[in-house]
Amino acid sequence: MKKVLWVPFLVLILLTFSIAPIFAQSSYVLPYPSAMPGSFLYKPRLLFEKLNKYWYFGNFGQFTYSLKQSDKYLVEAKTLFEYKQYLLGYNALKKSDRYFKETLPNLEKAQEDEKNITQNRLILSSAAQRHIEILEIIAKDAPEEFIWQPEKERPSKLKIKAAIQLSILLRNKSL
Repeated sequence: MKKVLWVPFLVLILLTFSIAPIFAQSSYVLPYPSAMPGSFLYKPRLLFEKLNKYWYFGNFGQFTYSLKQSDKYLVEAKTLFEYKQYLLGYNALKKSDRYFKETLPNLEKAQEDEKNITQNRLILSSAAQRHIEILEIIAKDAPEEFIWQPEKERPSKLKIKAAIQLSILLRNKSL
């Protein structure tokens, strides 16, 4: 009977000491990827996003909306690049950039209205830092360029590494 009691105690001790702490470089947390292109939920999600934009009003609301969308599309781009879906990943990266460009002007408008933007500026800086970390991860495995050949149409060349570098430069402006 005494041996049976020692087994769970021994397992608990082993688990406690075998788990190593994990430290993230940035404290900013990106969202879990939502419905991806090809999913039957993707188009309803796009419609919901367009409607949701009107829920966020005012400078801070638009800042929050733009940052959330930029986060979401960056995660989508990362996932798509991991699965070598370069066209879809490239398009998601461009959407992320477009939304990220909208964040700083919203804060500047709030500052013009004499609102305190210190906290939101810190959030933007932390988000930019995290985005850059993700973009550098994407850049390691992404090809320099990709030629997309749609059926019965002319091929187009996607300069993926250049797009990633432009995204990093955009986010560096917010640091």
